[in-house]
Amino acid sequence: MSVTHRKSSTEDVLTDEKSDRPSSSIDLQHGDEALRLIGVERSAQFSDEYNAKLRRKMDLLIPPICAAVYFTQFLDKTSLNYASIMGLPIFGQRYNLVSLAFYLGFLVWEFPTVYISQRLRLAKYLGANIVAWGIILMLHAAAPTFQAFFALRFLLGMCESCVAPSLILIIGMFYKKNEQASRISWFYVMNGLTSVFGGFVAYGISFDNGRVLAPFKIIYILLGGLAILVGVCVLIWLPDSPVHAKFLTQEERIAALERLRDDQGGTENKTFKKYQMFEAFTDIRTWFIVLSTLLTSIPNGGLSNFSALIVKSFGYTSKQTLILSAPGGAIGALTTLFVGWYSDKKNERMLPIVFCMVPTIIGSGMLIGLNGSGHKGALLFATYLIGMFGSSLSIIYAYNASNTSGYTKKATVNAMTLVAFSVGNVIGTEIFLPQDAPDYIPGKIAIMVLMIVQLFLCFVLRWVNLHLNKKKEAQVAELKARKGWNDADVQRERDRHAFADLTDHENIYFVYTA
Repeated sequence: MSVTHRKSSTEDVLTDEKSDRPSSSIDLQHGDEALRLIGVERSAQFSDEYNAKLRRKMDLLIPPICAAVYFTQFLDKTSLNYASIMGLPIFGQRYNLVSLAFYLGFLVWEFPTVYISQRLRLAKYLGANIVAWGIILMLHAAAPTFQAFFALRFLLGMCESCVAPSLILIIGMFYKKNEQASRISWFYVMNGLTSVFGGFVAYGISFDNGRVLAPFKIIYILLGGLAILVGVCVLIWLPDSPVHAKFLTQEERIAALERLRDDQGGTENKTFKKYQMFEAFTDIRTWFIVLSTLLTSIPNGGLSNFSALIVKSFGYTSKQTLILSAPGGAIGALTTLFVGWYSDKKNERMLPIVFCMVPTIIGSGMLIGLNGSGHKGALLFATYLIGMFGSSLSIIYAYNASNTSGYTKKATVNAMTLVAFSVGNVIGTEIFLPQDAPDYIPGKIAIMVLMIVQLFLCFVLRWVNLHLNKKKEAQVAELKARKGWNDADVQRERDRHAFADLTDHENIYFVYTA
């Protein structure tokens, strides 16, 4: 892996000190791959109508494939939840350990997979991982022991750890900041839809008498085959970046890149830059978003594996429990689409997360307060409310896409976020302990407390971003006055920063999304 060390101010790198005018030269070696196609200066102007048509063309391919990937991943990850009430011969603490194994694999492989993907063609690497985990999932049906099942779940987590960082980077390379949250919500909505789809499929399979294969084995074979099919589609059709997008003409590739110039977020760079990794680790905003992800992921780890058992404890049969997961998935899907739309419409990231937290706090309070009351309908409705927190993770992904610049820094922040996701999910599998069954009151209390803390954290992070934007505005104004630049000079300089692969700290023209 080649490592580039470069840490200098934006002004030193990109301006001509002798003339005090924007410089005509730029460090092409360290810039994005996009520079080879469109150059430093804005190469062409495209009409709003042309850009809208181009965006529609991208929308017909990129979000649907991303959605298929996320649909497959979430369905495969939560297959254990369905198997738990379909004859899976693993119980008690061993079930908790098997639940945990997936996230251990996720955790161990997150940083390596992100940096391997930076060196390779991103979509091709993603597709190969999907095919691999499809094979691993099918092998679950042949796992004869707890040890084998644990190992397969661990490998499954390793393969799936590349999904979210890859999709975030791909969306960030093709869409503007005010388009990213809605596009991410279009694939993240699959979390809710998988609950609907998976519940109905598992319900149908539950009628099998198991003479040929146990119902839980049929689930793994079907879902593994679906993953392999999706992986092949990704390998064939999903583009790695606008530079390599074969479904676009040469002119459309240039237009796709020019659309992104004002956002200052850059595209793709194959060189690992050590200083950008260090900046990610020393940026306070990174740790805020890591903590936010952790707080959100702990409930996810518990509910994604224990929600079926919780609903069943209300007095429903196994078959009823499977079918009753559908409304919760539909509510989660609608919530995801709404917060994604609102986030782009209002140029907000933190407030939509707050919208997701409030229903979860109410739902967890209902589950605690109504425990043992016998009000099955109210308790079931509370489980639908408590699951709405899951939509916030799509906005966290959008936050990373919109608020981080520098390809290595983006990759590092995404990796740190997904490490927090896996750690949170590991912890989450242990907040619903066997001795607390079937009510799991300590786990429900933990969820409510975590979501309340998350509320306050959202407002802190929002304030930090707005404060940094004010500082950048002052820096630009001071630079403009000192250099004697006019507005055209500033805009030209802003254009030339866009694909220099500078971090958001280096680039004074980068604007954070609150």
